[in-house]
Formats: sequence, C-alpha cells, structure tokens
Amino acid sequence: MLKKNEIADFQKIPYYPISFKSGNGAILYDYDNKEYIDFLASASSANIGHGNKEIADAVYEQMSRITQYASVYFPMREGIDLSKKILSLLGKENMRVAYSNSGSEAIDCAMKLAKAYTKRNKIISFREAYHGATYGAMSISAISLNMREKIGTLIPDIYHIGYPNCYRCKYKKSEKCNEFYCLEELTTAFEQYIPPKEVAAIFIEPIAGDMGLVVPPKEYMKKLSKICKDNGILLVVDEIQQGVCRTGKWFSFENFGIDPDIIVLGKSIGGGLPLGVTIANEKIMDSISAPAHVFTMSGNSTVCTAAKKQLEIFERENINKQVIEKGEYLMEKLKLLADKYEIIGEIRGIGLSIGIELVNNKDAKEKNYIAAAKISSNCIENGLLLTFIGKSTLRIQPPLVITYKQIDKAVKILDEAFYNFTNNKIDDNVLNETIGW
Repeated sequence: MLKKNEIADFQKIPYYPISFKSGNGAILYDYDNKEYIDFLASASSANIGHGNKEIADAVYEQMSRITQYASVYFPMREGIDLSKKILSLLGKENMRVAYSNSGSEAIDCAMKLAKAYTKRNKIISFREAYHGATYGAMSISAISLNMREKIGTLIPDIYHIGYPNCYRCKYKKSEKCNEFYCLEELTTAFEQYIPPKEVAAIFIEPIAGDMGLVVPPKEYMKKLSKICKDNGILLVVDEIQQGVCRTGKWFSFENFGIDPDIIVLGKSIGGGLPLGVTIANEKIMDSISAPAHVFTMSGNSTVCTAAKKQLEIFERENINKQVIEKGEYLMEKLKLLADKYEIIGEIRGIGLSIGIELVNNKDAKEKNYIAAAKISSNCIENGLLLTFIGKSTLRIQPPLVITYKQIDKAVKILDEAFYNFTNNKIDDNVLNETIGW
C-alpha cells in the first residue's frame, strides 16, 4: 500500500511505490541500486535521457557564472540564443518565441494570444485532452473530474468536441474511412450553436497523449486546418508531450502536413529543466503587451543553456533518424506480442511514442484497466518502468537514446508480464498501489 508523506496527495498519480536516485541514458536506479529500463522518460520530459554529461557540464558552467536574472527587465543572451535555435529548426520566417516555466503556462500564453489577436473569445478543444493544470490549461482540458470538482467556474466560452479515434469510432466506420464523419460534430456546432466568427482558436494535440496515444488520420488534420483557415480561427498545436523529436520530427505536427498558427512546447524542451515555449508569428505575438505573460524565472539563463545544448546534441547525433529506426524496430517486436496475446487490441504510434491498447474482447474493444494496471506493475517489479494512460493503454515513450539491446530486454520483460497476466500469476493486491489516471 502507498504510504502518506508530506507532499500533497493532489500532486500524486500513483503507479508504484518507488523512487529513483540516479540514471544513465535510458537506465534508472532506485535507492536499493536496482536497475530499470525507462519506458516512460519521465512522462516524455526526459527525451535526452538521464545523466547527460554534456548538459550537466554546460549547466554547471552557466550556474557558476550566473544562474538567472529577470529577463523581463534585462535581456539574457542565453534566452535569445535558444530562441534563434528553436526558430531555425522550425524553418519559418518572422516568428517569435515566448517563454514560460511550464507547458501549462505556455498553453495559457497561447490562449491569451489567440483571443487578443482574433478579438474573439471562444475556444474549442477536444474531449479526453490534457493540456495542463493552470486555470487556462485546465479549462481546455477534459480528461478528469478531479481537475474540476470543488474548484468552481473555470474560464468561460470553452467547448469540447470528440477527438478522431479511429479504433473506437463513434460512427462505427472502418478504420480506413476517408469520409471523416468525426468532423461533423464541429461543422454541426458551427451551424447550430457556436458562431465560428466568435471562435478564437482550436487547440489540438497532434497525437492525443493521455487519451491513450491516439494518432489521428493525416487527412483529418488537413481538413481541420482548412476549416480553421476558412473561418479565421487560429490552429494551436500542443507539442508538450509529442514534440522535440519524440516522433522522429522536431515537431510532431510535421507528420501531418499542416501549418499551425501557434505551437506550444514544454516537458522535454528544457533538456531536463522546467521550460515552456509558445511560438507564433510576429503579428500574433504583438497582439498583447507586457506584463500580460511575464514570469521572473521563465527563460532563465540556466534552463536555456540546457535546452540549447540538448538541441545541439540531437542535431549532431541526427536523433530524428535514430528515433524513426528505433521506433520501427520496437513496433515490429510489439506486433509479435499482439499475435500472441488476445488482450492486445491495437498497437499504434509514431517514432518512439507508442501505445498498446488492452481490451477484454477484441471485437467489443472494451478497455481492460485490470490488465493495464497488473502488467505495468509486473514490469516494474522485473526492471522495466512502464505506466498506462487512458485507463487501458500501455505508454511506451522511452528516452530517445535507448539502445537496441535495451529495447530487446524491455520487450522480453513485457512479454513475460503478458504471460503472467494471461496465466493469473499477478496478485490482485497490486491494484491497491498501481492506480494511474
């Protein structure tokens, strides 16, 4: 059973009673020196892995000179250098960067910009989306009642529509459907109760992370983008979980052939330190004025040094090519498991962002929370750090530096966990400590 400690319970989503003291690449060590292969990358925030000496040395050197100084008052060279690096990777002209302390704050920045630039107040997001836990980000999220109960009124004029989940299509269409009935919810809303000329922005995750790593059809994203452009609505992509090479692209939206108006980064962009980034063109950025979105510590010299060093390493190592190749290698191994175990309903993903959907019945596609919780727990016991999201999807997002040997060992542990579950060898008591979302 999990024990109470001095940290507030509302900051805990328990998966397993374990703490880590160190790490190296895709390997973690707990306080008993037990070794784990990391299949979570600290909720996709440790894309560079653990214990990177180049980043540690760069951060030490920077902190030895100056850790931070309020860049809202005095421009710091490190923040300017990082902004230039990010924009060079984006490859678009007349763009600007705004810094925050987290992805949640960066989402709030995007909301402010969208409303100010369009002079509209309504925002559309998707059901089962998670965009963060500030008041703004929480208002456009729709994944957990615990984020809303007892808090009262959140930001008004927020609407949620269904995400294109082809595996569980509410219209009972084939997964190869090209009619996109799922867009009808939006077009019907525009016809009946949401005036499109009052909508400032549509926020979307190019891959719906905490929904279960659901990948939308490329054509859906293109059609959504066109609807936005036709109606003067800004398209905002949340790259917090899927960005920074996670899918084999610098930005995950690049997999879908769209050109968003605002891009939001967080989690791994800081190279292991807290950082949020909002990117938009100059006209959008100039729609608000200081101090509409300023924070004393955001974009400070130390975190910008770590972030820039990480991007340099990824560029030098051609990490996107590695992610594509490793992702294909891992996906093939996981598909072999799907052939062995009936509880695997679908394996989906891009690059090293992969979800294994567990079901009670492959035809009914009922979510199998028990299997997800027990298999995750068994994997952790045997040295593979694995969690689940969307109640029934095993979350596979290792550090991008994971080796092929580590992938092989991880899949072996995962295979054993599936076998143990199928043969009732995992005790029900693990459900008391492995809870998840």
